[in-house]
Amino acid sequence: MTARVVIVGAGVAGLTTAHRLLLSEPSLDVEILEAAPAVGGRLSTAVVGGLELDAGPDSFVARKPWAVELCRELDLELVEPDARGAFVWTERGLIPLPPSALGVPTDADELLRWPGLSRSGRARAMSDLIRKARPGEGDESLGALLRRRLGDEATDILVAPLLGGLFAGDVDRLGVAATFPELAGWERDFGSLIRGARASAKAAREAGPMFLRPAGGMRRLIDALVGAVGVERIRTSTSVTGLAREGERSVVRAEDGGSASSADAVVVATPAFVAADLVGEVAGDAARHLAAIPYVGTAVVLLVYPEGTAVAVPEATGFVVPSARAPMTAATFLSRKWPDPALHDRAVLRCFVGAAGSEDVLDEPDEDMVDAVCRHLAAVLPLPELPEASRVVRWPRSMPQYEVGHVARVAAIHEALPAGIVVVGNAYGGVGVADAVRSANEAAERVRAHLLGDPIGTERVG
Repeated sequence: MTARVVIVGAGVAGLTTAHRLLLSEPSLDVEILEAAPAVGGRLSTAVVGGLELDAGPDSFVARKPWAVELCRELDLELVEPDARGAFVWTERGLIPLPPSALGVPTDADELLRWPGLSRSGRARAMSDLIRKARPGEGDESLGALLRRRLGDEATDILVAPLLGGLFAGDVDRLGVAATFPELAGWERDFGSLIRGARASAKAAREAGPMFLRPAGGMRRLIDALVGAVGVERIRTSTSVTGLAREGERSVVRAEDGGSASSADAVVVATPAFVAADLVGEVAGDAARHLAAIPYVGTAVVLLVYPEGTAVAVPEATGFVVPSARAPMTAATFLSRKWPDPALHDRAVLRCFVGAAGSEDVLDEPDEDMVDAVCRHLAAVLPLPELPEASRVVRWPRSMPQYEVGHVARVAAIHEALPAGIVVVGNAYGGVGVADAVRSANEAAERVRAHLLGDPIGTERVG
């Protein structure tokens, strides 16, 4: 097939789309334009205390098969976490989370004994087992579903820190249909979130590890994709300023000297608000829907403590924090979760800062952010008040918010885009790496169907 495809954005979604297209049609003329000086987007690293640490996602969900399949296709060795279990931050200190699925307890007896909730909070959560299911269809917020089934206390302390934290969002605004439709299925099919969680956990025990990553860190996936696509197809430090149409083809305008190039298909692998600006001239309705997707900013505080501190970190993956209880929303015990000889005997942690409603903390100076996080860590773990080395990595407007009605909004975006223009990335069908890979697979199929003149194929992945 002789055709030209331009991909705007060289994060994991853009690179995977290019890889998929070239794998199926090696003769395609594919070019990737990236505004930043380096590829990879949030799958980047930072050097702290002589260690190269993931500054974005440190793994992907293994039970969503798309990232696993991609890594194996690229001959990447996959490793699973060395630690299990996690804690929740409470006024009594860190308390182990009870057995759960999607944060919902799976064992009624364990829930009744869990010290993180008051007696009345536990009783209210247990009422999920006898409450009637919500009648009818239609989307609702995660908070509405969880509070109806489990009550406010269990929602705010036990479930929301995990589910809301994955989106850096507010569970009372995030929609069930776009985030965790399984929860609605549990209520519908089992009449109870607890019973549904128990059945899900039982099935998951036979499905292997929950999380995986390439040996050496997530950046290895980006490096492998660049190797597969070919560095000669990638232009960094090249900002695209807009798209226009010439008949059935698209014109891609870039800011480097006002250059423009014609393409048979364009894949926009950028945040939704950037995509809105790019497609505004050719698809006003799509641009309006794209611009309506909210975003929040976050930051990662990377901490490396002195030799001899590794023992201070519990044998667990980390902890989550209920809203407004501490300056961080969660922390990962990297030295337990992903042990490495390079860490020696040092405690290494990643703390997550910023979420919907608390983005103002990202305006604080790095040293103040590090100091606040470390003081709170020292209050619950036998760690020094300050680390040996630290680094703050900010991710402004990085987390799309899947609010109620998001599924319909995404469908409207796809429908409003002209033939041959496709959007892809974490704003549409999942914020994790595995979801981004699945989105890229579908985008590549849309492009391929368009180039082959197959409208049915385009609808099949729409």
